[in-house]
Amino acid sequence: MAGDTRAKLLEGTLETLRTQGIAGASARSIATAAGVNQALVFYHFGSVDELLAAALRHGAEERVALYRARFGSITSLRELLDLGRSLHTDERAAGNLTVLAQMLAGGQTDARLAPATAAGLGLWIAEIEAVLDRVLPSTPLAGFVDVGGLARAVAAAFVGLELYEGVDQDGAARAMDALEQLITLVSVLEDIGPVARRTIKGRIRKATRSA
Repeated sequence: MAGDTRAKLLEGTLETLRTQGIAGASARSIATAAGVNQALVFYHFGSVDELLAAALRHGAEERVALYRARFGSITSLRELLDLGRSLHTDERAAGNLTVLAQMLAGGQTDARLAPATAAGLGLWIAEIEAVLDRVLPSTPLAGFVDVGGLARAVAAAFVGLELYEGVDQDGAARAMDALEQLITLVSVLEDIGPVARRTIKGRIRKATRSA
């Protein structure tokens, strides 16, 4: 029974964040969404902040597990972008990007929420980094980028697009298209001859050393 109550509270918290945002995530509103007594929030989690942190991790673990096989099958940067498009659409429709955006907003003013939000993002970043580790060595970018940093940049870009799309949908679509254009450029570089590729890599290496 205790496990059932915890699960209801975790799901109730996610639903509250989707519908009422971080400002509306009180013990009362969460308990109402979960269909339990609000005293159980404190009995099982100690505080609303602890419940918010646990709910975000719970939600991220469930969603990442759902996509793990698809991440594992990716063999190119274009496939990663295609999955990113699909993931963005699916997660937005499910309200899960709203949950993350609300937690990010909460973490700006409540230091107790920041580590949990970073940990939730970290689950997605780990999957992206594993893909980049696998596909970058076969591209002209090999050896020129910090894979861990790039994985975080990709995750940040998609979170940013969620926020941006809310105020400028066309602009967000253009931003996504620009990412695709960059990947097309990388693909073109993959198809050029070895001499030209060595020349380009030499220039990039020189530029990175002087930066």
